Amino acid sequence: MAGNEMHRLQTHDLEIGATEAVQRHYSRHVVATKPVSQRKLDFEHSRPRWLRECMAEATGVFYYVFPGIAAITSFTLNLENEAGVAAFGSLFQIGWAFAIGIAFAIITCAPTSGGHFNPAITICFAIWQGFPWKKVPHYIFSQIFGAFVAGLLLVGMYWPEIQAFKAESIAAGKGLVYNGGPASILCTFPNPNQTNLGYLFLTEFFVDSFIGLIIWANLDPANPFVSPTSAPFAIGLAYATMVWGFADIAISTNLARDLGTRIVAAIFFGGESFTYLNYSWIAILVNIPATIFATGYYEFLMRDSLGKIAKGHAVHEHGEEGLRRHITNTGHIETGAANALRSKQSGSDEYNLGKQA
Repeated sequence: MAGNEMHRLQTHDLEIGATEAVQRHYSRHVVATKPVSQRKLDFEHSRPRWLRECMAEATGVFYYVFPGIAAITSFTLNLENEAGVAAFGSLFQIGWAFAIGIAFAIITCAPTSGGHFNPAITICFAIWQGFPWKKVPHYIFSQIFGAFVAGLLLVGMYWPEIQAFKAESIAAGKGLVYNGGPASILCTFPNPNQTNLGYLFLTEFFVDSFIGLIIWANLDPANPFVSPTSAPFAIGLAYATMVWGFADIAISTNLARDLGTRIVAAIFFGGESFTYLNYSWIAILVNIPATIFATGYYEFLMRDSLGKIAKGHAVHEHGEEGLRRHITNTGHIETGAANALRSKQSGSDEYNLGKQA
């Protein structure tokens, strides 16, 4: 087999012919094909772009939040069940519920909106990647709305069990808002002995920075270790890892996920959902500076923009001439980028020589 063909196999490139064959097989055996009507094309063209993006963000956050809080609810409501906790879940199950929910959210909705699903990520895209600032408020509102709907639906589906749990909690003199209480099925509350807000702040800041850095690395097109098909699951596993490690000491990880469900908690369990131990501002706001810190760390210390250009995912602001001038001025470039650029330059030179001949 020729070297070029071996390279294509090793880099998982799919030849055009094979792609077409797979698509034909899919159409023939999986989906009944029919012509696309002009009416359908006109309808899709008439949909406002901003509405599609907002609905995709709201739907994605719903897909991410709903499985997670459903797992929390199943676990919390059955802590005292005679069948035992193991029959209804654990922190391990909760972590997986959030992880798979995140993966499903990205797979389902990211093609439409870009798959932010987190106000902090939207803000970071605006800061570092040129995402339009005018879209930021729309995205953030949609994300919070998606979490709010997830919380409402969960309360409706578990209403009889929640009512019984509320009665038991009130009868025991515990109230409704505490870690492990009725309100905690929707949003995070610290343990009664966690009165040091500085400690809670640092824990939240670290967890959110950890997740933010992994998200940014997965979204880097120059990263050779992550493919578009694996990124949703890698990002989900980053979240699950933090749930497994820190959920027992109160973490939130996402402004939209916490604020949307905390509003629902306030509706059904009282305003103490926002005032309990003065914690809610940490759960809601710390995610933003932590994620900005993490993505800034990646941008300033780890980003390889030259590699990104070499792989065709970006261009120099002054075009090819600007890129050549940069390489000439710096005198050296990273090995990976160098090889890619040399191959590109070699192909260009051969093309030019052929034209001259």
